Amino acid sequence: MKELTRQQQAVYDYVKSYIEEKSYPPTIREIGAAVGLSSTSTVHSHVKTLIDKGYLVSSPSTQRTIALAMPENKQRHVMDVPCVGTVAAGTPILAFDDVTESLPLPTSLLHGAKKGEAFILEVKGESMIEAGINSGDMIVVNNGLGAENGDIVVARVCGDTATVKRIFYENPKIRLQPENSGMEPIYADYDNVEVLGRVVALLRRY
Repeated sequence: MKELTRQQQAVYDYVKSYIEEKSYPPTIREIGAAVGLSSTSTVHSHVKTLIDKGYLVSSPSTQRTIALAMPENKQRHVMDVPCVGTVAAGTPILAFDDVTESLPLPTSLLHGAKKGEAFILEVKGESMIEAGINSGDMIVVNNGLGAENGDIVVARVCGDTATVKRIFYENPKIRLQPENSGMEPIYADYDNVEVLGRVVALLRRY
């Protein structure tokens, strides 16, 4: 790969350490603050250069999603995961739209998901902000995993609505708990809740 300038190297080092620690990329403003750049356009330019030079990759149809580029010998550890629409972090909404795209993700993020078991949803609403899940974020869901008390899950409520919440198995109902102190939990009968999968990773656009 082509050599980097000192400033490009600083941007790359920060993005790399951030992704390795949190499993999702920093925002443009976070990058700028970390490397001492106040101009977001300058940060955008450095990120684009890192993509052009092969240090970072972006989704062709979601240009603001970046990830670390992987050597060819690691590409076998990547799985294309479909983006299947939106899910509510708030009042439950209609579950999924059509598949809009797929993103290549490291299998290490998927907690053992086999092909067809993982999917991505865009979050709408603010009920999970205290868990670090913001409106507009994308969550990666593994529907091959069981869900235990306190896990963050995507659950279908009453057959045709879905929401992302922490799940608690209580008697006589299931509690779907938001991570927002200003919002109330959802209580539903066991027969009316279908767990569609456990949230295993978060992707953030900048």
